Amino acid sequence: MKPKVTMIAWNQNDNYVVTAVNNHLLKVWNSSTGQLLHDLVGHADEVFVLETHPFDCRIMLSAGHDGNVFIWDITKGTKTKHYFNMIEGQGHGAVFDCKFSPDGQHFACTDSHGHLLIFGFGCSRPYEKIPDQMFFHTDYRPLIRDSNNYVLDEQTQQAPHLMPPPFLVDVDGNPHPTNYQRLVPGRENCADEHLIPQLGYVATSDGEVVEQVIGQQTVDQDEPGLEPSILDGMIRQLQLEQDQRTGADQESAPSGPQNGEGTPRRG
Repeated sequence: MKPKVTMIAWNQNDNYVVTAVNNHLLKVWNSSTGQLLHDLVGHADEVFVLETHPFDCRIMLSAGHDGNVFIWDITKGTKTKHYFNMIEGQGHGAVFDCKFSPDGQHFACTDSHGHLLIFGFGCSRPYEKIPDQMFFHTDYRPLIRDSNNYVLDEQTQQAPHLMPPPFLVDVDGNPHPTNYQRLVPGRENCADEHLIPQLGYVATSDGEVVEQVIGQQTVDQDEPGLEPSILDGMIRQLQLEQDQRTGADQESAPSGPQNGEGTPRRG
């Protein structure tokens, strides 16, 4: 097999260069002389993640498609910590990306099964307030293009950026309780009735019909005692301002040549 470099990274002070090779070895080089200093052995598949510590020049993190995450001391060429991403009933999950926190006390990884793995010092209590499975109900909604080639949500016929903030659901499309819905930007101060999604029956690719979130429950704006949606009001206000600007531009633009000669100026 012809060796190929799959990833390269400098350490924090640029004294060392670490390369990942497709024979599953990591090589540590002196960046000034090009001398090979260490071979780091541990990975069993290709490595596409090399992340240097934000301030400790000795530390380098590596992760690969074998599900292994290593913390290395590249000055000594030794392994400091190791984690294997085993998923119960599904084998290992390939690690696709890793990043250190700015203080160097934590790092986070994402894997091929959609998991976010957070490592660090302290307890996990701050993370226990969120559910294990978090998706937006619009994540896999189909899109279409209109006659002007603009993208629209197929179900609502709206531009995606004009739709209300999405709801948090689990992997099966079941909505989470209202206290979780307030974690979504734009829903922090919503009333309880605006945090209850509209459910409907959707056919899956297997032909099975399941109940899923299909949109936000809307209230009749003319019904007494109910306040209009703040988001809808903002959208209407922005559209009104845009229409007013467009009208003003059209009034100030020249209507055409006064003497019938020449061509009108393009707007």
